[in-house]
Amino acid sequence: MADNPVTAADPASVTDPASVTDPASVTDPASVTDPVRRREQTAGRDLRYPPLPEPLVVPIYDNHTHLEIADGDEGLSVAEQLHRASSVGVRGVIQVGGDLETSRWSAQAAAAEPRMLAAVAIHPNEAPGYDAAGTLDDALAEISALAARPRVVAVGETGLDFFRTGPDGRSAQFRSFEAHIEIAKQHGLALQIHDRDAHAEVIETLLRVGAPERTVFHCFSGDAEMARICADNGWYLSFSGTVTFKNSDNLRAALAAVPRRLLLVETDAPFLTPAPFRGRPNAPYLLPHTLRAMADHLETDVSMLAAQITSNTELVYGRWDAEPVTAPDTLSPADASHRGGIA
Repeated sequence: MADNPVTAADPASVTDPASVTDPASVTDPASVTDPVRRREQTAGRDLRYPPLPEPLVVPIYDNHTHLEIADGDEGLSVAEQLHRASSVGVRGVIQVGGDLETSRWSAQAAAAEPRMLAAVAIHPNEAPGYDAAGTLDDALAEISALAARPRVVAVGETGLDFFRTGPDGRSAQFRSFEAHIEIAKQHGLALQIHDRDAHAEVIETLLRVGAPERTVFHCFSGDAEMARICADNGWYLSFSGTVTFKNSDNLRAALAAVPRRLLLVETDAPFLTPAPFRGRPNAPYLLPHTLRAMADHLETDVSMLAAQITSNTELVYGRWDAEPVTAPDTLSPADASHRGGIA
């Protein structure tokens, strides 16, 4: 998630340990079609959603999005967001949580929506708040329980962020990050990393603790040297709309330095809208702009790059139809129960 303010949950309200595996703690399925938060609007932003881009010939997936956060002046439902994405060749999305509320929502929404898979985690900037409230361990236990649910395919976004969190919160970030790494390995899931102003520390932690087999740097923000280190370790790099920005020569150099078998693409919607619509609301249907910019820089055919990235994405997360969805109006408490917890 980009560092744009949203209305955050109070860490003091973390689920009681007794309800960690309680199906009632999961978001009501009737509400999964609506976002649960709204992005705070900064003065002067253009709140109009951009027009639909030209559809892709070869479809792709949005590796990282936040459809739980509403933005813009149209009030788009999750269903409308996904319909627009489908119409331009964005076949499916990874819906990513960042705290308990949004991770529950993501798991529940993915259970009912065939175009959505989920990632669940405590965001590094949320970890210090849970820790201060004495509830970080309970929160991590619930993330592990959510990670066992059907159609949850990744643990994320987790990692380190030294931009928004000062030195006092770093110990909680490290503890949370290492716990998420272990959760991903216990459940055999991919790991989605948030890394801001902490490149060396993130890499050191992965090497020291041992990265999961499928590790993804969401919204990669490093340079070509870091990209080569990631590639040497078999870690995937996911590029967002930032790679289209005029001042992002370092990202384009990193893009060129990575084997194409390790490339992914994402929106991080509603943040990081690609050029030429930077600053306006972002959405999965705008992903073709980023893909085409990547293909232009790599001097390759858009459809060939799309085919490669689609293959990469399915290698990381599996197929979107690997587990069946459950219609919200037929979801029973038994269907909603968790499949496991911390081993």
